[in-house]
Amino acid sequence: MKKLTAVGLGLLMSTGLASFQAQADEVKIGMITTLSGGGSHLGVDIRDGFQLALEQSGRDDIELLIKDDARKPDVAKNLADEFIQRDKVDILTGIVWSNLAMAVVPSVVRQGVFYLSPNAGPSDLAGRLCHENYFNVAWQNNNLHEAMGAYMQQQGLKKPFILAPNYPAGTDALEGFKSRYHGGELAGEIYTQLGQTDYAAEIAQIRASDADSVFFFLPGGMGIAFTKQFHGSGVELPLFGPAFSFDEIILGAVGEAAIGVVNTSQWAYDLDNPTNQAFVESFREAYGRTPTLYASQGFDTANLILSALETAHPDDADAFREALRAADFESTRGEFRFGKNHHPIQDIYVRTVVAGDNGQPTNRLVGVAVEDMQDVFVDECRM
Repeated sequence: MKKLTAVGLGLLMSTGLASFQAQADEVKIGMITTLSGGGSHLGVDIRDGFQLALEQSGRDDIELLIKDDARKPDVAKNLADEFIQRDKVDILTGIVWSNLAMAVVPSVVRQGVFYLSPNAGPSDLAGRLCHENYFNVAWQNNNLHEAMGAYMQQQGLKKPFILAPNYPAGTDALEGFKSRYHGGELAGEIYTQLGQTDYAAEIAQIRASDADSVFFFLPGGMGIAFTKQFHGSGVELPLFGPAFSFDEIILGAVGEAAIGVVNTSQWAYDLDNPTNQAFVESFREAYGRTPTLYASQGFDTANLILSALETAHPDDADAFREALRAADFESTRGEFRFGKNHHPIQDIYVRTVVAGDNGQPTNRLVGVAVEDMQDVFVDECRM
């Protein structure tokens, strides 16, 4: 498949008046995502999964405009303004990082533009700043961390040491973990710098503690650096974390240091359902690599939009919003539905990192950590 920087896909439906009307006018989608610098593979996979779904739809009435935010909040905000004021987009999507989402989303949705998140899910947007035009198709930030807290408690671990970067998703991560872990006391808790790559001081603190395990949330290059340095330190404690630190791209960079790590995710490439199997096969064929959870989230976000467009155009905001709420699409993760704050209610799975058939580390599905998880901020949402 040819990779595109802007996609125009679609077709005029010849059957069904509602479908014809929904597709008669072109839809413009603006994607703001991270395509350069640290953590850019997250944005690349979101983009590629999203484009794959659009191409598979066969539509030519959707224009996708893609811009790189370079992981900078001011850049993301300026791009959002350009998309809305100059390009007149109907929908925005794509942001990876929670600090960028907080800089962009509240203003966007107040202007009447729909924003669908394929990744970042800061707690404020699930709770006090929820909005009828905001939908998160991935998870609320706390979810995977909450599930790991529950799982580590189930496993009888008594003194975990926990760490995450000091930004909104990092705060949500550790608060989420603590909300479900009640199996003992923390051996330590650290907030690191966002983008940090040297963890000698943190590993020294872990070594000096009486921890029996380590839980960390360090996405992208941060997780690569920490896992390698921890493995080389000789500290023999089991590692646990969310899938963000153990996607297939990161595992390729970390190598054998990741073997044995346990992680939580709402998705796995070996999840056994027909939609997921077809997605993984087609993604590998199109891009020559195994998709990450970010690719699955991009794919699901596009398919949610496509399902809503079968009913209404975003110009009919009320009808389009109700079609999004219905979530009438086949998700890669299986059953999918929204809570009243437009965040998913879904199972969270446990995966472990093993040596694959080619000797490279890969994730293997173990089971379910928490069924039908709904975020804890839903009652703060006044929709």
